[in-house]
Amino acid sequence: MFDFFRKYNKIVLIFLFLLIIPSFVLFGVERYQGSGDEKVARVDGNNITRPEWDAQHRIEIDRIRQQSPNVDPALLESDVIRYGTLERMVRDRVLAAAAAKSNVTVSEERLSRIFAQDSGLAAFRTPDGKFDRETFQRVTGRTPEQYEASMRADLATQQVLLGISGTAFTPPALAAATINAFYDRREIQIARFTPESFAPKVTVSDADVEAYYKAHTAQFQSPEQASIEYLLLDLEAAKKNISVNEADLKTYYEQNTARFGTKEERRASHILITAPASASAADRAKAKAKAEQLLAEVKKAPATFADVARKNSQDPGSAEKGGDLDFVTRGAMVKPFEDAMFALKKGDISDVIETEFGYHIIRLADIKPAVVPPFEQVRATIENEVRAQQATQEFAKAAESFTDAVYQQPDSLKPAAEKLKLTIQTASNVARTPAPGATGVLANRNFLNALFAADSLERKQNTEAIEVGSNQLASGRVTQYTPARPLPLAEVKDKIRAQLVTERAAVMAKAEGEAKLAAWTAKADGATFGAPITVSRRESQNQPISIIDAALRADAAKLPALVGVDLGTQGYAVVRVTKIVPRTPSAPEQAQQENAQVGQSVTAAEELAYYNLLKERFKAEILVPKPADTLPVAGR
Repeated sequence: MFDFFRKYNKIVLIFLFLLIIPSFVLFGVERYQGSGDEKVARVDGNNITRPEWDAQHRIEIDRIRQQSPNVDPALLESDVIRYGTLERMVRDRVLAAAAAKSNVTVSEERLSRIFAQDSGLAAFRTPDGKFDRETFQRVTGRTPEQYEASMRADLATQQVLLGISGTAFTPPALAAATINAFYDRREIQIARFTPESFAPKVTVSDADVEAYYKAHTAQFQSPEQASIEYLLLDLEAAKKNISVNEADLKTYYEQNTARFGTKEERRASHILITAPASASAADRAKAKAKAEQLLAEVKKAPATFADVARKNSQDPGSAEKGGDLDFVTRGAMVKPFEDAMFALKKGDISDVIETEFGYHIIRLADIKPAVVPPFEQVRATIENEVRAQQATQEFAKAAESFTDAVYQQPDSLKPAAEKLKLTIQTASNVARTPAPGATGVLANRNFLNALFAADSLERKQNTEAIEVGSNQLASGRVTQYTPARPLPLAEVKDKIRAQLVTERAAVMAKAEGEAKLAAWTAKADGATFGAPITVSRRESQNQPISIIDAALRADAAKLPALVGVDLGTQGYAVVRVTKIVPRTPSAPEQAQQENAQVGQSVTAAEELAYYNLLKERFKAEILVPKPADTLPVAGR
């Protein structure tokens, strides 16, 4: 089965970059979690717990960090991103339930075909082509059987939506209407009524300010803050303290020679007479007889092999090329084919070889021998790998010691710092939520939640050891705490006054704009507008979307037309729609892309509708509040 692990190379390559902390370390961390049974979602009667959510989010954070190392940590720990992880978990559970309910299965034959086209597991093969179970399990943290089961489940859930996406159809009229709506253009003129123009006319008294302050005291609070000290145990730091000697590096090189070079490659051609496993015995016998007849021909005249393949081979991918399969390494073909090909000498023709696809005749055209670079050429790579392996082992031991130390001696971080030779770090003005632009430990929401937990604030004890990043553990304690308090009126009165001026000026601007709209609608004389501009949903000319929408909704049969647009605190606008501007016809290639994009949107909409139906059917619900759709912005 694992000769065919080919399709999911991206997933495997991601795992290749991860250094896995042994499970006992994670257990040591999680045994202090107090919310292990908190239910955050439910699908088909089965719960998703907060620890499961946290674990999946850590996996996603690691994946994102691998792809984008400079991503803002505060963004990764934001409520919006975390909630997205939970939504994807629910989606996976819903589709898995649907697959199980419909008895959707993935056959061994289908897995074999898919994996046969995938080169992602080449790193887990020994030079003789065998699958290295130990290396696979050490790197990915899963047994090959667990990996196969996971891939089988993924394929099954994909099939749930395949019936929708595979049959989605976009009528040409719908595509045209959608594209036209996106490119539809209008020539407009705008008269703006801004709050700034009316601000000098606004009067705000001290009594107004005080009344607003009393009615909205909750808006004017100084946030709770704490001064803290903390310890960080980090794998990267551990690497720097690892010493390696030349003998260890050379031993590692000798044990992993095949990894640092190129494997032997062989170029073969073949003739295939298909005979699937489901074929009758008579049909398979007939196919084998045909193959043996062709074998006799090419054995008699080897130079005709390519011509015989073009005329007779039933492999559509290679027949037109005279059966040529190009260069391949071990693991690329099914085992009987591979064994026969690697047993041949250059120019030899095999006997008839039986595989699950039928009967093959193989001719070996060329051999590229394996190439192993000298030790000096790969020494730096080896040193990094050896250092990383040793650091991971040392980190695992230190993590257990760290976890115990901060728990057993909860009133101080000093014993843990001295035991593990760590530096106690400090921070002030720390809030319960990550500050914009925060990095490292102070950007980790789990760490901050632990700091501001009741026990931590009241007793000023160490937090539990918390995983704050890939191979990073932290513990902190509050040294001084300042609760939230109302800001005095004197500190916020100027801010309140400015806000009231803006709000009242916006009301005046809107009233003036509505009056002008009525007057100009009755009599156009005296109307003053800005210069004409052409806008569309694609080309907004830096205008608010509300203005674009209002212009496009104006009755095209009654132009010129006037429409009013309330811009909220930005005032009011009267928009004069003068004419429709025909769009420039798209070039054929662009038109094809536009139709494809509409088709993809329709498919996505149908998949979403079907998924929502499945959510109802399997009673899927998220049990935690959905956060506001806002994300932290670095530097603000």
